[in-house]
This record gives sequence, C-alpha cells and structure tokens, in this order.
Amino acid sequence: MRVPTDGEIRALHREYAPSRAAYEIVSEHCQLVCSVAEQFFGGLDIDTDLVRAGALLHDIGVYRLDSAPYIRHGVLGHELLASIGYPVELCRFASCHTGVGITREDVVRQGLPIPVADYVPSTPEEELVLYADKFHSKRTPPVFLSGATYATEVARFGADKVAAFGALRARYGDPELGALSAATGYAVN
Repeated sequence: MRVPTDGEIRALHREYAPSRAAYEIVSEHCQLVCSVAEQFFGGLDIDTDLVRAGALLHDIGVYRLDSAPYIRHGVLGHELLASIGYPVELCRFASCHTGVGITREDVVRQGLPIPVADYVPSTPEEELVLYADKFHSKRTPPVFLSGATYATEVARFGADKVAAFGALRARYGDPELGALSAATGYAVN
C-alpha cells in the first residue's frame, strides 16, 4: 500500500473543504492531532508513515456534513476516501476514531444515525490516531484537552468509555501539550 504524502493530503483537504474557513479549522486540527501522535512514536512498533497519514486524514468527512449530525463525519470520511480509491487501511482512520470507539451496541442503544457496525480501532496505528485526537478540540475557540478533562467529558457516554480511555492513558501516557499550546495560542483545559 502506498501511503499518501503530506502534500497530497493537503491537496485533498483543499479540494473537499467547502470553504477556506472549514479548510483552516479541519486541516489545522488534523495537523495538531498528528503532532500529538508523533509524541508517542518512540518505543512503539508501528508504521509511523501510516499514523501520520491517518492523523492528517481522520476528519476529512467533516467537509461532507452539510446538515448531517456530527456523529456521521467518520462514516462520511470513510466513504469519501473509498470513493477516490484509498485502501480500507486508510479509510478506517476516518470511521474508527470517534470517541474511544463506537461499537454496534452503542449504535443501536443510542440510536445513532450511522450504519450498525463496530467503529473501533483494529490496529495499533488506528488506536494511536484515535487517542491523539482526544487531546484537541475544534470547538470555538479551539482548545487542547488534558487527559483528565477528556476523561470527565467521556463520562457522559458511560463507565465503559471512561475505562476504555483510562486504558489508553495507561498504555500511552498523556502527551505534552504546553509547546503546542504556546505555538497556537490555544488554551489547555
């Protein structure tokens, strides 16, 4: 499998972003998630090029939301990437990064407007992108989230989600967000 370059991925963002503002918000978020993920490369047996590409592509479905519920952005991103010929290994970064993973039981129990399926990482690379994504939010204004803050936020989805995030924190540790905060001016909450 050929992994796309950063430049090719930037071009995709430019092509599919419905506006310059959307491009700036989503592409910056993806770059910041990539920067967080890169902090964990040392000592991991992973394909770092694949993680970079996955982090830079994971939210491309946001451009396709229009008035659709935000929860659909992962599925829409997967569909977009598949439609332009990307292999499933890259498409899954879009569909399997939301929360700490969405199970088919979550879809049914919560009545989520996505096909009933498991949207959970199945590779270490997918898991790392999912984890790194938890530490930056595109909310207005954008912010970095500490591990403790995200653990509090994910609690609204159940104790099992808190436990899943806790297991990720135990496996990877918390990223260093100070330098990213200083570089962007975004607070760490």
